[in-house]
Amino acid sequence: MTTQQRIVSLVPSLTEAVAVSAPGRLVAATDWCTHPVDLDVTRVGGTKNPDVPAIVALQPDLVIANAEENREPDLEALRAAGVNVHLTDIRTVTGALTSLRELMHLIDAEDTEWLDLADAAWSEPPQVNATSGSQPQAVIPIWRRPWMHLGSDTYAGDVLARLGVANVLARHPERYPKIALDELPPYDLVVLPDEPYVFTADDGPEAFTGTQAALVSGRLLTWYGPAMVDAPAQLVSAINAALR
Repeated sequence: MTTQQRIVSLVPSLTEAVAVSAPGRLVAATDWCTHPVDLDVTRVGGTKNPDVPAIVALQPDLVIANAEENREPDLEALRAAGVNVHLTDIRTVTGALTSLRELMHLIDAEDTEWLDLADAAWSEPPQVNATSGSQPQAVIPIWRRPWMHLGSDTYAGDVLARLGVANVLARHPERYPKIALDELPPYDLVVLPDEPYVFTADDGPEAFTGTQAALVSGRLLTWYGPAMVDAPAQLVSAINAALR
C-alpha cells in the first residue's frame, strides 16, 4: 500500500485532482483551493504565502507544489524540515497530462477515470469557428490596474492554441507581460477569464470597445486536473458565442 497517506496540496488544480482520485488522503490545502466545492480540509494559507510551520506540524507524507504557483523559499523551508515535496512544472496540455499521470502513480490513486476522459477530450479537441475564416488573433488579460496578459510559454496559452485561438503575445519574452492596452499588437478578440482577476460583463469588456469579448471560466482555462475534461467543449462554446 502507498505510504502517501497524508497529503498537503499547495496548488488548487492539483488539490482537486487528489481529492477526486485519492479520497480521504488530502489533509490540507490552500485558501484558494475551491474545488471540490465541499472540500473539508485544514487550510494553510495562500499559494504564495503558505504557513510552513502549520504544514510541518501536520506531518504530511507528501506536499504537492508547482514551480509557477509556489515560491521556492517556502518549498526549501519545507524540505529543510524533512518534508517530501513533489514539484510540478506544467506549461502545456501534453505536459499536464503527463505530469498528472506521474502524480497519480506516485500517490497510488484509486480513481483516475477523469484522466482518461481528459486524454480523450484533448486528443482531437473542437476548434473555434472564426467568422472571418481566419484564426482569431486574441489578447488574454489576466489582471488590470495594471493590465497584465498571457505571454509566452503558458499552459493557458497552449490550451487556446489547441482550440484554434492565436495569442498575439505568444512570442513575448515574458510569460505574463505588463502592457498598456494602447501598446498591444493588433488583435480581433479578447478572452477574459474570471481568475486571477474576476473579469465580468461589467468589468473588462468596456475597455475593449469594438472588439469581440469572450468571458470564460478561469478554472477551465488555467486548471490542469478534472477541469480538463470539460474545458475544450466549454471554452470553444464561450468563444464561439462571442464571435457570432
